[in-house]
Amino acid sequence: MAKKTAQASVLTAAIYARYSSTAQNDASIEQQVAECMEYAVANNLAIVSTYEDRAISGRSDNRPGFQKMLRAAERHEFQVLLAYKSNRISRNMQSALTYEQRLANAGVKVVYCKEEFGDNATGRFMLRMMMNMNQFYSENMSEDIRRGMNDSAAKGKIVGNIPYGYKKGADGKYEIDEDAAAIVREIYTRFLSDEPVADIRRDLNQRGILTRLKRPWSKNSFHTILTNEKYTGSFYFGDQRVENMIPVIIDKGVYAMAQKKLDGEKIVRKRHRGNVDYLLTGKLFCGYCLAPMVGMSGRGRLGSEYFYYACQTRRTKKTCDKENVRKDQIELEVVETVQHMILDDDTVEWIADTMMEASRRFKEQSMLSQYESRMKDVKKQIANVVHAIEMGVVGDEVKERMEELQEEKRKLTRLIAIEKIAFKDYDRKTVIGYIEDIR
Repeated sequence: MAKKTAQASVLTAAIYARYSSTAQNDASIEQQVAECMEYAVANNLAIVSTYEDRAISGRSDNRPGFQKMLRAAERHEFQVLLAYKSNRISRNMQSALTYEQRLANAGVKVVYCKEEFGDNATGRFMLRMMMNMNQFYSENMSEDIRRGMNDSAAKGKIVGNIPYGYKKGADGKYEIDEDAAAIVREIYTRFLSDEPVADIRRDLNQRGILTRLKRPWSKNSFHTILTNEKYTGSFYFGDQRVENMIPVIIDKGVYAMAQKKLDGEKIVRKRHRGNVDYLLTGKLFCGYCLAPMVGMSGRGRLGSEYFYYACQTRRTKKTCDKENVRKDQIELEVVETVQHMILDDDTVEWIADTMMEASRRFKEQSMLSQYESRMKDVKKQIANVVHAIEMGVVGDEVKERMEELQEEKRKLTRLIAIEKIAFKDYDRKTVIGYIEDIR
């Protein structure tokens, strides 16, 4: 009989353990669990489950293990919750008190194994003081970290994630990763050449080129690169912004063109409305206020459906006097006008000249000429080393130098191939022939 009474007095308990950052490790969890297990044995508690959160701040409520523990408590799966210290539950005093009350409502008593305050008014007061200290410590540490990050940012040192195309230099500042930077330039070039992002993505993935996170390219990967102003040399962190702090990968003018194109594509995304294709969406603008003309449809008094373009300002703000334009009428006029312009020989010549000039400017801005020039130097140095070997000069230094040159040659070969993919070198005659084929 006495044995049954002893068994009935055993309470069920769960353990919650957590550590905050990658600076700590799993040993921290093991230590907390061990301390709680020791407390359970000493106080006749039967551990039924353990809940853990690794590398998650106590200031966050979004902790999978913690939330799972709360749900189990409200299902009355245990009677006591053991934690190493009060700061494991939360670093925020208000949150800690809220969770403690929520657990109490579920019939669960919270025990902090290394902070025994006593179940009386004094003990509860001391516990509240400790929770307040936990919050002060957390906030003070955050301020110190933020202050340090701001100081690093002011010196141009890397803060946060390193964008694709850069690497961390020996001085802690941004340094260009030439292989990745060449891909960034290629993406901008192909995007501004109106090549679909899906095609660029497919090509990069087929070539085995991975993102900064070593994953295949996705639509979001391109958006991150095409909207990252750091590529222009602009360094920003929080409220700080410093120009020319980072090595430039993308010219500011090229970046601005990409942003303009991205803004235009936001309008085009809803080009298809029902089964009707509004050909001029994203290309037609109001002659009064320059706002986009968007495709619309409506029904007349007799029930017939009609389609038209409407000024966006007039639709949303009612401040423009531009009348709606019939879809079939304006599209026909535009098509006929464009066709007439393309059929004009002078326009064909102008397009060819413009493309040649754009091609020349791009080639000057690309790294291709620099890579090719360096490749010539490397090949010449390799030839000199080979000549030295033929003359009988053999040694570890000569071998090491040859290996260095061969590795640089392989790297330059890849970079040149990437630049040539991004740069399509057409002659004027080919451009004119292409336009004539279209017309």
